[in-house]
Amino acid sequence: MKFSVEKKRNIAIIAHVDHGKTTLADKLMKKCEVDKQRAESVERLLDSNDQEKERGITILSKITTLFWEGYKIGMVDTPGHADFGGEVERVLDMVDGVLLLVDSYEGPMPQTKFVLSKALKQNLKVIVVINKIDKPENRAKDVIDEIFELFMSLDASEDQLDFPVIYASAKNGWAVNSLDDIKDENKNMSPILKTIVDKIPFPKCNPEKPFQMLASNLDYNPYVGRIVIGKIYSGEAKVGMPVHSLDIDGNIVESGKKLTKIFYTKGIKPIELEKADAGDIISVAGLSETTVSNTISSTDIKEALPALPIDPPTISMSFSVNDSPFCGQSGKKLTSRMIYDRLLKEASTNVSIKVVPSSDSDSYEVSGRGELQLGVLIESMRREGFELSIGRPKVIFKEDESGKKLEPIEEVIVDVDDEFSGIVIEKISLRKGELLNMDSMPGNKTRIIFLCPSRGLIGYRNEFLTDTRGTGLLNKSFHSYAPYKGTIQGRKNGVLIANGNGQATAYDLEDLQIRGVLFIDAGTQVYEGLIIGQHNKDNDLDVNVTKGKKLTNMRSKSSDGTVQLAPPKKMTLEDAISYIQEDEIIEVTPDAIRLRKLYLSPNDRKRFSKKIK
Repeated sequence: MKFSVEKKRNIAIIAHVDHGKTTLADKLMKKCEVDKQRAESVERLLDSNDQEKERGITILSKITTLFWEGYKIGMVDTPGHADFGGEVERVLDMVDGVLLLVDSYEGPMPQTKFVLSKALKQNLKVIVVINKIDKPENRAKDVIDEIFELFMSLDASEDQLDFPVIYASAKNGWAVNSLDDIKDENKNMSPILKTIVDKIPFPKCNPEKPFQMLASNLDYNPYVGRIVIGKIYSGEAKVGMPVHSLDIDGNIVESGKKLTKIFYTKGIKPIELEKADAGDIISVAGLSETTVSNTISSTDIKEALPALPIDPPTISMSFSVNDSPFCGQSGKKLTSRMIYDRLLKEASTNVSIKVVPSSDSDSYEVSGRGELQLGVLIESMRREGFELSIGRPKVIFKEDESGKKLEPIEEVIVDVDDEFSGIVIEKISLRKGELLNMDSMPGNKTRIIFLCPSRGLIGYRNEFLTDTRGTGLLNKSFHSYAPYKGTIQGRKNGVLIANGNGQATAYDLEDLQIRGVLFIDAGTQVYEGLIIGQHNKDNDLDVNVTKGKKLTNMRSKSSDGTVQLAPPKKMTLEDAISYIQEDEIIEVTPDAIRLRKLYLSPNDRKRFSKKIK
């Protein structure tokens, strides 16, 4: 079915993490009967990635198409976590408006500010959706005031300040235009769809000019190769038509190519097309070198479309081959070449990740937006059968024109019970954090806003959860680069290190319990240099966990009673990434995540320590 440009709308759903974007998208698809059977039986239909389902967050932008009352609506579900901000930045070039989703209790959060600032710079029309309005502790009126203040602080225009507000409960599948309408028993998602049609402008494009399309996202299919996703700004695309691609400066990136496939997405199912018109968001195949911000066009077009630049990565980690004694026991992809090829494949579809070979031929520096983004990549590689070693995260420093050292600064918003606000302020201050604001919240809670160096937050999340007894919420987003803040104290505790190879015994582990927190169970295979626990003191301690109990003719093995061990602390990948120090690495295999020293021998570790000093 052909739609005129006036009957098309393209929107993105943007919000902070866990404010309900994907749930809202599900209900809109159900209302429009897009993949109706699956939308009714599967929660968070667009979160199709395994890790997205397990973590309950959106990692990759998803594009789908809604058809409602004669309109064709291209809809993009974006990630809410700051580490995946690159996904958000890329899709804003494709849309003409956004649904800004805000929790009715939490209000605007760091990622809300980040994504809204990008949308306002693009001069996009914003519809504000106050979600989770059915919660008894909602404070919708205060949240609207906070959103208005946020618009003002971001220098929104008068037209942008006149934003429509919708109140919704995405989980329950309804939305209303006024708080007075909440009692209506026939509530549904129509108010959102009607507001999109009425308030979001139709795409700015010209069907009469030659074909031009801006590449805003990338995907990969093993059968057709690289897939380029973007919006058609002029003309029409046809299967088999000759095209070339241009970079931002108008230089030719690829020439002599043809579009081999054209399709759009309905639900999560790709629908093939013979041609697509101006204003459509489509995916095309047939281009192997084209990347984000490139213009795909007819061969007679020599000028590129303007594109939004992608913010650079702020953190890096070392990826190298696994050289531990247990190398090759569970993984099948072990070599540096295999690791490098996989990293290049990731960088080809995710422009917010950069890969650079290190001076060591077996390791690579991988840069991204944050620990979570790189953690997702590592977890994906682990599930694919890779074995590798991961170094401690490091922030990426810059220099200003005068040669002064600059470091990335994060805006941190902390929500804690009143009784824990003191310890949080003390800990973040020790990490060179600067207190900006402190407000009381309903429910005896306090919201504290800091500016803190990114390196000061590495490893802090676990300590924060301990200090707040698991009740605190910490959210952060990149703020700016600022002058170097000086030395920040690292982890206070040392570690317990196995001094030999073998199987850890319950008898030895029982004696070690008083010296710290154990990371392993009895029966675990260990090797020299493996970290088996955290020491109570600030120094590292080499321990023997494999010698076992010596039996004599006079006593039986059970004569001294049953050994009792406390449950060990099992490190997740994210826990391990934030825990390790400069002289430690993570051994990642398909069936295990181990912490170890960079140098396994005590003598080598002493030499390394002297070198660092």
